[in-house]
Amino acid sequence: MNIPRISLILSLAILTLAGKSQSTTSTTSTTSTTPKIKWMSFEEAYELNKTKPKKIFIDMWTHWCGWCKRMDATTFAHPEIVDYMNNNFYNVKMDAERKDTVVIDGITFVNPNPTGRRSSHQLAIELLRGKMSYPSFVFLNEKSQLLTVVAGYQPAKEFEPILHFFGEDAFTDQQWEEYKAKFQGKVE
Repeated sequence: MNIPRISLILSLAILTLAGKSQSTTSTTSTTSTTPKIKWMSFEEAYELNKTKPKKIFIDMWTHWCGWCKRMDATTFAHPEIVDYMNNNFYNVKMDAERKDTVVIDGITFVNPNPTGRRSSHQLAIELLRGKMSYPSFVFLNEKSQLLTVVAGYQPAKEFEPILHFFGEDAFTDQQWEEYKAKFQGKVE
């Protein structure tokens, strides 16, 4: 056994790991200043809404959905979108194919085939009214009642007026086309 060689290999391994640790730390500290959407579970948002009412936004996604990933990388990373969503909604990121059991006000929702491929959770089916398309965005009012579902990828510039339409309750006295035509956003 060659002890000096083993010591050299261990020393190199330690230096390599230390270097990776430092680069991870510097990357983390740089990205931590980038604003991010404050995501929570549906259960957390639902409970918070009982004591501090606020609209709920739900990003309904699946792990295999390419447009969902693009939405995360672009629209949900845009600073204006992040700021508006964090200030005006409880933001939920919900895997439509989640495997666990959810109990809301005594009603149990499950994934009927949790080991199957592309098996939708009952809560996702309920929230999307059976129209299983991803990504889909569910807007609930302060009483956790469904306002609408918006399906499909949305670039930040097109998503901004949708957020404001529901966030500002414009839907109560304006038609969408009228609101959209007048909307002056911040997203370029």
